[in-house]
Amino acid sequence: MSKQSSIEFLQECLSIHLTHEQHMQFDGLFQQAKAMHKDEIENAVNFGTTQWGGWEALSGEDYYNKTFNTKEK
Repeated sequence: MSKQSSIEFLQECLSIHLTHEQHMQFDGLFQQAKAMHKDEIENAVNFGTTQWGGWEALSGEDYYNKTFNTKEK
């Protein structure tokens, strides 16, 4: 089941209030924020599986992709 990340939620909410030009200006920031969020989730999962082990044997990247179903949106 795919979930919307907090960054995607914010981007969607703001996009209805931005002009096309403003949206284009902020797009790079949203992409950077999405990449940072992805790294944070992956690092947390990797830390958790390293510290406590055995949790579905997913890497952080696999967990993120499974949870947020991203194909580099």
